Amino acid sequence: MSRRTDTHPDLARPEVGAPFFSTWRVGTPLRQKQTVEAIGVTWERRAWPSDGLLGYYVYTGQDGSTLLHHSQWRSEQAYEAFVRTHRQERVDEIDTAVPDIERVGLGRYRHYRSLRRPDDTRVPGCVVIVAIEFEGPDPARQRAWVDAVLEALAAEPNPHPGGISAHFHLGVDGTRVLNYAEWESAQAHADALAAPGDGVGSANEAWERVQSWPGLKGSTVSRYEYALGLVPE
Repeated sequence: MSRRTDTHPDLARPEVGAPFFSTWRVGTPLRQKQTVEAIGVTWERRAWPSDGLLGYYVYTGQDGSTLLHHSQWRSEQAYEAFVRTHRQERVDEIDTAVPDIERVGLGRYRHYRSLRRPDDTRVPGCVVIVAIEFEGPDPARQRAWVDAVLEALAAEPNPHPGGISAHFHLGVDGTRVLNYAEWESAQAHADALAAPGDGVGSANEAWERVQSWPGLKGSTVSRYEYALGLVPE
């Protein structure tokens, strides 16, 4: 069966071969709450669908309108089997409970690198999703850009104390990078953005290199709060 958990996912879990991220637009804070509960009830009343699914997590957007979904699969093949046999009945039940949900799309990624101190046991109060898009597919560019970000973070002279971790994922289409960053709170992240410089990081050569990377098309930053975790019993 499926059970709820308050434990945040391990983004660097080695068994995860296919981490997926998607966004739903639901419209209001009340509908955010209703949709999260509908997801929990729908999954709890059914058997866990696959040994290939390690965990499914839902987050409420600080914008009061969106939900972030993160699922951890052993492989894309396991996900495709779930779609063929188990997904639609869950979608139908959730849509009956909360009509007119807009499903924006599914992003398929692979975990690449993470930055976190092993002795840091803080529980994140905010998850920040930084989505990067490049002009055209180039897996080598994806990796090189992440490497440059991690070099800049490691050399950062004034790291904000509210930051906990950063987990970088490469889009399988070769054009995107997603950073799942854990922070103590949304306010801590807002304070870091408001500090002198351009975003999270000092105004130095390392960060200027990251921000002016050839082929960098654009980026978005969104804040979320952990709302629901589902794992097998």
